[in-house]
Amino acid sequence: MTLFDLKGKVAIVTGGNGGIGLGMARGLAKAGASVAVVGRNAEKSAKAVKELEALGAKALMVSADVSKKTEVLRMVGEVAARFGRIDILVNNAGTNIRKQPEEYTEEEWHTVLDTNLTSAFLCAQAVYPHMKKTGSGKILNNGSMMSIFGAPFTTPYASSKGGMVQMTKALATAWAKDNIQVNCFLPGWIDTELTQGARKQISTLHDAVLKRTPAGRWGHIDDFQGYAVFFSSTASDFITGTAIPVDGGYSVMGV
Repeated sequence: MTLFDLKGKVAIVTGGNGGIGLGMARGLAKAGASVAVVGRNAEKSAKAVKELEALGAKALMVSADVSKKTEVLRMVGEVAARFGRIDILVNNAGTNIRKQPEEYTEEEWHTVLDTNLTSAFLCAQAVYPHMKKTGSGKILNNGSMMSIFGAPFTTPYASSKGGMVQMTKALATAWAKDNIQVNCFLPGWIDTELTQGARKQISTLHDAVLKRTPAGRWGHIDDFQGYAVFFSSTASDFITGTAIPVDGGYSVMGV
């Protein structure tokens, strides 16, 4: 067994049917893990499962609204019943509503917070007994550059992503005794449906990102394959509570 071998491991990836979640699912599948793709769009999830199976992985599609506890418990139960265990959780489900702070409704605030942050807590809470039972576990939480920075059109989004970092630290300290590592990845500007929408709303965004990013490009979802494998494998057993940018240098650019 190599440090990065995930054969025999079972991963849940919320929002795994597209974007960063699909990129991470690809990496986990290539490393040998069985992958449960969780999402609300059944057509996209079915397509993702076929892609992962073509990579040689066992894959499962589960439709669920992970902001609701009853659906999270059902989802986790389905995965455990199918594969017999749960070793890895990627909390990737997310959304954004871009407005000025004074324009948000209370419902919009809760939609973003519940989709991005509450869902991650509920999923982590639900998989904990399975990981404790097997004596190990890996939880990977999706943060953001908005975990570090602010922007006028991201009040609930930035709040949820800042909260994700602090929740990661709290869970890491609580569950280290159970050999469960919890880490957070902070995507930079990645070419996804979410950021494509942002570029339509903010005409200057594309060029501003390129100017600020030392790597000189937008990220691709497959840039997350290596992160997913490393932080899901035994190679990262003594790393927990971190928040690591995956951003081509965006967050360290001084000018």
